[in-house]
Amino acid sequence: MSKRLQGKIAFVTGAGSGIGEATALRFAEEGATVVLCGRRPEPLEEVRERIQVVGGQAEIAVADVSDEQAYVAALEATASRHGRLDILVNNAMAYTWGGIDSMTTADWHANFSTTVDGTFWGTRTAMRLMRDNGGGAIVNIASICGLFGTAWMAGYSAAKAAVINFSRAAASEGAPHKVRCNVVIPGVVDTPATAGMLSDARARANTEKVIPMKRVGLPVELANAILFLASDEASYVTGASLSVDGGRSSDLYTVLELSLIHI
Repeated sequence: MSKRLQGKIAFVTGAGSGIGEATALRFAEEGATVVLCGRRPEPLEEVRERIQVVGGQAEIAVADVSDEQAYVAALEATASRHGRLDILVNNAMAYTWGGIDSMTTADWHANFSTTVDGTFWGTRTAMRLMRDNGGGAIVNIASICGLFGTAWMAGYSAAKAAVINFSRAAASEGAPHKVRCNVVIPGVVDTPATAGMLSDARARANTEKVIPMKRVGLPVELANAILFLASDEASYVTGASLSVDGGRSSDLYTVLELSLIHI
């Protein structure tokens, strides 16, 4: 039985840790040649070694996706080296904390340069490369913060909301050329980005309390959803936004709900 991504060329940003790392590992397990993209080579080297030790194929592209020239060049070099680009996962992100009334313009823009600009540059380049080679799949990673306004993370919330609607437009434009574009919307996931919050027992308990499944997600659970959307199993899926959040986005958590639990 052939693997789900056998022979595919996949480019994953933010591949050095968390959801990006888990996605790269799953893609390699399913037969893809994975190009690991990130700003620092050391974590990418570690992920590549993990892939290669079990017989997978991986390469490294050191690039900052908030740098248009560097990111576009990395994607184009991948397509030139392999003759095509089949899959792009725009996973890299950046965020700042702080109230709106004290947020600087620089902090506001910092939320957009990687998350929105990088997603735009990557999607634009991938659409062109994929269109010229018969199609492909783009999976952009948003956040539950893009569905709900999140206090102290206004910039991040706005940026992730932009990713969702941008991806819908990209799906419509890419469909005639067999280029699919979908979004995965994570809830709280146990990654280095959330380690500070989840390392505190009380904060973790309060976080898990409002999730219907009563736990945070694992990176591999997000990777499995991304894998599906990137694979030919999702050949008729484009413009979709798939929430992977333990039910958090479908549940209005209220005091009434707490009282009903004990009835």
